[in-house]
Amino acid sequence: MAKVWVYADIGPEGPRPSALELLTKARDLADTVEAVALGPGATGAAAALGDYGAKTVYASDDPVFGEYLGQPAAHVLARLVAEHVPNLIMFATTYDSRDVAGRLQATTGSTLMSNATDVLGLDRARTEILGGTKIVDVSLGGPEPRLVLVRPKSFAAEPSGGTANVVPVVAEVPDELLKAHRVERHEEPASGPKLEEAKVVIAGGRGLQDPTNFALLERLAAVIGNAAVGASRAVVDAGWIPYSHQIGQTGKTVKPEVYVAVGISGATQHVVGMKQSKRIVAINKDPDAPILKLADLGVVGDALSFLPRLIEAIEARES
Repeated sequence: MAKVWVYADIGPEGPRPSALELLTKARDLADTVEAVALGPGATGAAAALGDYGAKTVYASDDPVFGEYLGQPAAHVLARLVAEHVPNLIMFATTYDSRDVAGRLQATTGSTLMSNATDVLGLDRARTEILGGTKIVDVSLGGPEPRLVLVRPKSFAAEPSGGTANVVPVVAEVPDELLKAHRVERHEEPASGPKLEEAKVVIAGGRGLQDPTNFALLERLAAVIGNAAVGASRAVVDAGWIPYSHQIGQTGKTVKPEVYVAVGISGATQHVVGMKQSKRIVAINKDPDAPILKLADLGVVGDALSFLPRLIEAIEARES
């Protein structure tokens, strides 16, 4: 009987959305779906993991998994793999999970595929290359378990109404693996909806000309409501806005109802992170900008002149 595991990232509020997305997909791949959750809050997250399809959750709340980088988690996960022998393990493409998956692959000698956009079977997965312009189906060979890192938002999370049996995991980690210590954790203050969950995303690029002009995007998001502000890599690299706002191949993937690209040319690396938005609106003064070819509605003009008028029009309509 096929067995698929999900390595579940756990945050302060419970399972990360990516864990629930992966569990939803896992239900299509195998009758036996299980999750591994390691770190503070893992046991408490088991109910939500069960609701999305995990029949068993191997859980440990030991703080060692939060205090140290991927070595303790990879060591314990390798032990669980040897004992329970899953056919496939899915990970979200996050920094922590990539670290754990890479270390696990070095231990098991399994095939590891990164940046997957779909998992087609126990030995097949799909990815997109060349900025998302080419779709490639990949055959996964080598010993089991096959390991697949999946891009967030590749699947819609849908609860199944199930419950999970919680199996406590003892964190027996050798001292030589307790080297890379996390000395500080910084949480950026957040206002409004999360970028990945907002119904409307307004993203800015170099066309805004100055970091202070991101205030216009914040104003537009406020008058629209349930909207979040994102950015292209160029402005993040320039220090205009924090990395947590970056959308694209090396940033976040979003699938809002409406995506508004302001002053963004539409490089393939950016398009990968937003092309599955239901409606795309582009504002750019360059009539040949690639983003305009992708847009459902394009506005050719100066964004700094257009945005204040758009904000005024929305405010007048709401009053």
